Amino acid sequence: MNAHAVLASEALTAQEIGRAAVLSLYDELALSPKPGLVTLTCCGSHDDMDAKTFMRSILALRSYFVSIAELGAAGAPFDALERCGIAAEGRMLVATGGVNTHRGAIFMLGLLCAAAGAVGRRVSPEDLRAMLSKRWGDALAKRAERPSLLPGGRAAQRYQLRSASAEAALGFPTLFEIASPSLRDGLARGLSRPQAQLDTLFTTMTVLDDSNLAHRGGLEGLRHAQQAAREFLAAGGAGRVDGQAAAAAMGRDFVRRRLSPGGSADTLAAACWLQRVC
Repeated sequence: MNAHAVLASEALTAQEIGRAAVLSLYDELALSPKPGLVTLTCCGSHDDMDAKTFMRSILALRSYFVSIAELGAAGAPFDALERCGIAAEGRMLVATGGVNTHRGAIFMLGLLCAAAGAVGRRVSPEDLRAMLSKRWGDALAKRAERPSLLPGGRAAQRYQLRSASAEAALGFPTLFEIASPSLRDGLARGLSRPQAQLDTLFTTMTVLDDSNLAHRGGLEGLRHAQQAAREFLAAGGAGRVDGQAAAAAMGRDFVRRRLSPGGSADTLAAACWLQRVC
């Protein structure tokens, strides 16, 4: 293969970036059992959404991920990305009848798609993270200083947790340093894709200041979920014989407590996206 062909094979279009985001959101939805979270067959700890709600939301967001990747490729400033995300959130709410299914993913995956558009080719996760920080790091740091009006953001402020905005300002350390390596290592160890994804979800839960858990269960609920995830992994994780049963039992406990690790789910989807584009 000549040098021109190598460069062409590494090129990454906005359409490819957006398609990877949509597929990764479906990866997260289809994974089961996921404690407290919506799957294709279970509503988890939610009584206002199900798999159909999620599918309507994913379909409504298809053009958004392409558009924000195009903005990244064009060198757009952060306020343009933010306007694009706000418009996408509006389309999501119309599609779901006012239910927040993917607000966190609109923010997180949207920024990642913009960074991938700015790079324009397949690079390492580390290089993609560097582009995100180089282009919009200062703007994200200023955004993280703004008081949040959203439930998760208010919970982060109340309990002095690292908010989603703060995670973004730091270049998504939980994603790049914890979740993505976990997914890669799980697959390298021979786990099936669902097993590796489930272990990645639990690994993320152990460390992430998941504001959705804090909003729904307070600091006690967050710490309970983190400890449950640590115990699941310490016992052998998804690859052990009774891994599915253990995850399902944890799910029943989370439903009783009304816990839902939505931030960890968004991070899992982002890890699946990284695997597709990097």
